[in-house]
Amino acid sequence: MITVEQKKIEEINTMTKDYSCLLVLGCEMCAAISFAGGKRQVAELAAAIRLSRKGSGEEGEVFEESVARQCEPEFIDLVKDKVADCDAVLSLACGAGVQLMAERFSDKVLLPGCNTTFLGVTEELGVWSERCVGCGSCVLDKTAGLCPIARCSKQLLNGPCGGSMKGKCEISKDVDCVWQLIIDRLSRVNQLDKLEEIFPVKDWTPAGHGGPRKLVREDLKS
Repeated sequence: MITVEQKKIEEINTMTKDYSCLLVLGCEMCAAISFAGGKRQVAELAAAIRLSRKGSGEEGEVFEESVARQCEPEFIDLVKDKVADCDAVLSLACGAGVQLMAERFSDKVLLPGCNTTFLGVTEELGVWSERCVGCGSCVLDKTAGLCPIARCSKQLLNGPCGGSMKGKCEISKDVDCVWQLIIDRLSRVNQLDKLEEIFPVKDWTPAGHGGPRKLVREDLKS
């Protein structure tokens, strides 16, 4: 999932103060799972903005709405009338959702209410950790399903480095050395021979060098 974190209310108030009619728009997928952009967070943030405006004597209205996913046109088109009626939209989606909204509603001010952090997994309630950077050239078949690009502090493809100690990264005793985890897992699945393969210098071209990436499935195009 894409993890997002809601911006501080002070930053949001500064960003939205010039718009008397504001729509706070949530996203019921990744942002909701991150407890940053679901219906409850939309309601809480809208209430906080109203309270701040009342305290400073500002006039205006703050409306609330959510869609299933802001990264898909068919869902954001469902709220086009509400978007049209406001001065600005405060999107609680990831950066992709905010940008699609801005492209879809080119005459409307779009503001990000969240910071997009990483592609990650849920460790426990309220705790997420990074697992993927979307490099476009997956090597998980060679590294026991654990990513050294996302999880090694040095992004080493031929590790571990000399700084790791007792299974921990040299940057912090709280950070596991992913290469130690890779070795341990390869051992458990009887594939330690994969460590004999030397990775060449990584080709970062699929990671976005040359402009924004686009994925096209010809079999799905109409």
